Amino acid sequence: MKILIKNGHVVDAKSGRNGLYDILIEEGRIVEIGNNLEITNGDWIDASGKYVLPGFVDAHCHLRDPGFEYKEDMESGTKSAAKGGFTSIACMPNTDPVIDNQSVVKYIINKAKQEGVVNVYPIGAITKGQKGEELSEIGELKFAGAVAISDDGKPVKSSSLMKKALQYASMFDTTVISHCEDTDLAEDGVMNEGYYSTVLGLKGIPSAAESIMVARDLILAEYTKAPIHIAHVSTELSVDLIRMAKKRGVRVTAETCPHYFSLTDEACSNFNTNAKVNPPLRGKKDVDAVIEGLRDGTIDIIATDHAPHHPDDKNVEFNLAASGMVGFETALPLAVTYLVHPGYLTIEKLVEKMCLNPSKILGLNKGTIEVGKAADLTIIDLNEENTVHVENFKSKGKNSPFNGFLLKGAVYYTLVDGKVVVREKILL
Repeated sequence: MKILIKNGHVVDAKSGRNGLYDILIEEGRIVEIGNNLEITNGDWIDASGKYVLPGFVDAHCHLRDPGFEYKEDMESGTKSAAKGGFTSIACMPNTDPVIDNQSVVKYIINKAKQEGVVNVYPIGAITKGQKGEELSEIGELKFAGAVAISDDGKPVKSSSLMKKALQYASMFDTTVISHCEDTDLAEDGVMNEGYYSTVLGLKGIPSAAESIMVARDLILAEYTKAPIHIAHVSTELSVDLIRMAKKRGVRVTAETCPHYFSLTDEACSNFNTNAKVNPPLRGKKDVDAVIEGLRDGTIDIIATDHAPHHPDDKNVEFNLAASGMVGFETALPLAVTYLVHPGYLTIEKLVEKMCLNPSKILGLNKGTIEVGKAADLTIIDLNEENTVHVENFKSKGKNSPFNGFLLKGAVYYTLVDGKVVVREKILL
């Protein structure tokens, strides 16, 4: 089947293409990019006044499958991703059973092919059972189809074990994604340690709990000369440490999430459990530092850390509530509203951080608009304003602190392998 996208403003970070073009798609692949293209039969999409971007690539999400399908499953999670403009997503291993062996990796890949509507790539566990005691079979995970390894949700507390993980992973050209948290410092904290934790009478988590582990892992990466990726950066000092490490030549990449550049810990006021995440929302200076890190290239990518929960996991006392928020369907409008429109990032830089760089870090052949490549595309309106209504989310999880927010930026079309999955903002 042929699809012709007409008159869209195409932005591609790899080629530097930035202007009005038509895109012709045949059999799921881009066959021509040019002007005044025509077809005699097939599907025709008018992208006038809109941006045509590579499909977004999320290097960090939680699909909850297997084991926690009451929170999210493959179908609902990938539909939510498509609605948010994501065409490729990498899911974290804190499932039940944990993604620490070939069987679970293959289960996810096969289930995604059967029930998913976007490309799904499993991330294997660094340690068996995510217990931090013994390395998983990293090579076997890689050969089965895992695109990275992480114990996300838990830190690798042992420095010796983390050193070995970096060494083994580099042998298999596999990215180590580190959840940086000193759990001894965090203790039983439930939100950022500061003014609002004091006012609410909640036990705080000091920002040092993140930054100390960031420093450790940067030192290990420099020592082993192995690459490392720092997940969900949230503190000013973490950004500074990563910036300094890059200047020293450390092979480090880093991500942050939309909630870390759009919210502060004030969002936890009135004991709002939908604002409870890990690492926690921080203070204004941390938000400013994260934005600056994105602007100057210290932080390489924007990931969602999409973490759906059942209402029963959130409708409890704050200290008992699960950590995490859904993120697929708000990622683009939050980035547009808080980064692009204020002038911190150009649309080209946003494409770099949401398409090209995550694809590079995970070793995927995605994130670009090129002839011969799979037609994974997202068409957006950069200026349209919409109010967030969580009841309209395609995700099973409705746990978002952004309900009621008026945001700019809307996903109109999502194409995966040339198949239109979202048309005129409607999931097909």
